[in-house]
Amino acid sequence: MERKVLVLTEVKEGKLRQVSLEALTVAQQIAGGGEIVAALFETDPNAYIPEISRYGADKLYVSSDASLSVYTTDAYMQALVQLIAEVQPDAILMGHTAIWKDLAPRLAARLGEGLVTDCTGVELVDHHIVFIRPIYSGKAFQKKIFNEGIIFATLRSNNFATKESPKTVDVISFHPTITDLRTIVKEVVRKAAGGVDLSEAKVIISGGRGVKNAEGFKPLQELAEILGGAVGASRGACDADYCDYSLQIGQTGKVVTPDLYFACGISGAIQHLAGMSNSKVIVAINKDPEAPIFQVADYGIVGDLADVVPLLTDEFRKILQGATN
Repeated sequence: MERKVLVLTEVKEGKLRQVSLEALTVAQQIAGGGEIVAALFETDPNAYIPEISRYGADKLYVSSDASLSVYTTDAYMQALVQLIAEVQPDAILMGHTAIWKDLAPRLAARLGEGLVTDCTGVELVDHHIVFIRPIYSGKAFQKKIFNEGIIFATLRSNNFATKESPKTVDVISFHPTITDLRTIVKEVVRKAAGGVDLSEAKVIISGGRGVKNAEGFKPLQELAEILGGAVGASRGACDADYCDYSLQIGQTGKVVTPDLYFACGISGAIQHLAGMSNSKVIVAINKDPEAPIFQVADYGIVGDLADVVPLLTDEFRKILQGATN
């Protein structure tokens, strides 16, 4: 069954987000030979066109409207309602990122359509698209299908393998009419971030109260640099002011699904497990052999993280240096 699929892509810090490429790959899967249409709101979209075309987009709607240069709910809502009316898609896909978590429910309500959020899997069963999403903090999974209307879903990052399918994309300039904005962003002040985006990192080194202080995160940062990963934290570490809340992973923080997750000095409270239990491989480092984190870990190391993490860093450094020699 052929479907026209609209993929809403996103750029962060000058790079097309990984989850946008994953959404384009899922679009290839569910389009059934139909048309894949991507959309990008950027003042200079040319840098991203080659990458979008490599992942199967037939058309790319771009808008460099100044009111869309920085995200606001009002401006994006008006633009997307007009875009959807023009494209007339059978399905709409986007990443489960901060922007789309804010906008997708509003957009679905405005269009009078259903919405499935935070999907970690997609299947095709008897011409139906089945979306799989976690519930009860990841303890169970539910399957959802659309019986009518536009198929509308957000996808969790790092859960879908990307697949290139190069095409010659037809770039279309889109000029929405945006009026009566209630919110205008005058300036964006960002914290100095650097490194890998936590929500899309393939490797995460996460610390809990066991790091004891802010200095205790330095060995974790060194290991993360060696492995090309990101540093995360439990809520306990954030509450103790060992690190910024932007690093928090858990039920009230970020939900991550890396290939490799190190839980260093983290006891394994259910709230933290809700944010990382779907990681592909979990390595726990804790002095307490009875810590709950060992029940979900694939590998466990009983010991002081202050001793264990530097040893791991040295060993990984030797291995990686040997691979490059």
